[in-house]
This record gives sequence, structure tokens and C-alpha cells, in this order.
Amino acid sequence: MEANKFESTYNRMLMKGFSKQTIKAYSYWINKFEELGLDPREFCFKLLKQGKARETIRLASAAIRFHTGSKAFEIPKREKKLPTILSKNEILKMINVTKNLKHRLLIMLLYSTGMRISEVLSLRWENITHDHIKIKQGKGNKDRITLLGKKLKKILKEFEKEKGYVLEGRKGKYSYKSAQKVLENAAKKAKIKNKVTPHVLRHSFATHLLENGTDIRYIQKILGHSRLETTQIYTHVSNNSIKNIKNPLD
Repeated sequence: MEANKFESTYNRMLMKGFSKQTIKAYSYWINKFEELGLDPREFCFKLLKQGKARETIRLASAAIRFHTGSKAFEIPKREKKLPTILSKNEILKMINVTKNLKHRLLIMLLYSTGMRISEVLSLRWENITHDHIKIKQGKGNKDRITLLGKKLKKILKEFEKEKGYVLEGRKGKYSYKSAQKVLENAAKKAKIKNKVTPHVLRHSFATHLLENGTDIRYIQKILGHSRLETTQIYTHVSNNSIKNIKNPLD
């Protein structure tokens, strides 16, 4: 791809506040698109014939549309899958079987705050107050606050510093790969059959808040969703949302 053409697209991604992950993914598909020299519709159809997953084609389509400005092709609709949710007991098991304090802190941060993994790994001591956590420049470059529970406060005191990353790795920030490995090991030890990812803990956090009677608009703000419709997926997986409906036969 021409350097100046890509630079223009890259700068627009920065201006829009895209995350590093999104920029990396978009850049990959834009380069593939330019290498093949197909028109946008042909390129997406080629991915379909190759058997690429719907979400992969959605991502590639969005990247190409952003790059070219063309709206002459449709982005495939997202598959409506319910998120994987762990029970509170399953999550507590994961925490209890994890003896390494840093690893335990990672699990507790993901579950008790509902933060995205990128936000947890970027969390700094300067952003933690006595009663809440300030998430600086979350998705969409928006600041917000989330919960700071008593149990999380207690374990944080074991590491407390004045500044720097809360979770430190060998080269500064803790890596996503290391974080995923921690979750996989904890899930295995806790004998959890479902695949546990950072987002599964975020989904579980939101669902459990809803089951505890928390207003969905508060959950929306805590999660950093720009649209309430995104948060409403949790009404489909909440046990209480089903339990509290009176059956017309009864």
C-alpha cells in the first residue's frame, strides 16, 4: 500500500480514538485488501468463500469501509449469541485456587470492576481512590468510574504503590498473553468446563449486578457502553429476569 495513503487512514484512526487493538486489526485487513487489488465487495466475498468466520468478515468489512469510505457493500450482521456467564461460585473457586497474589488480583480486578482487559492492564495506582477506580481513556477515549469493593481493596494493599501500573510485567505493563494464561490455569484448577476469557468475567460481573437488582442504566455507565441496547444483552442471560416473571398458567 502507498505509504501516504496508509498514513492518512492511520491518522484518522488515531483521531477517532480507536484502541491499539482496533488499529492493529484494521491495519492488517487494509493491507490485505490493498495487496489483492480487489474491489471491497469482491474482497469480502473472497473471505466468505475461504470459510472465514462471520466476525472476521465483519471486522475486515468495517476496516475496508473506513479506509475507502465506500458504502456500496454491507457489513454482515453480528451473530446474536448469548455471552458465556460463570456463576459467582465458579468465580470464587477460580480466585481461591489461585495462590499467586498477582494472579489472584488480576481475576478479582476483572470480575469485581467489569473492566475490559485492556483497561485492567493499563490501570495505574494514581487512578485508584479510597472508594472507586477511575478508568482513564477507556474505549472511545471516554473516562469513567467503576466499583472498588472491600475484598479488592484488601488485596490491593498487598501491592500498594504511589504510581505505576497496578499489574506489572517484566517489561512494564503486564501482557494480555500472560493474563489469558492465568485465567486458563485458574479455570482448569477450578474444574470449569467453559473457556474463560477476560470478557467472560466482564459478562459475569454485569449479569450478577443485574440479578442483584442494579438498574441497567447504572450498569451501562459502569461498563462504558455508549448504547443501552448493548447492555440489554444481559437481560437475556440473567436468571432473575426469568424467575421474576409470573407464568400465566400459575
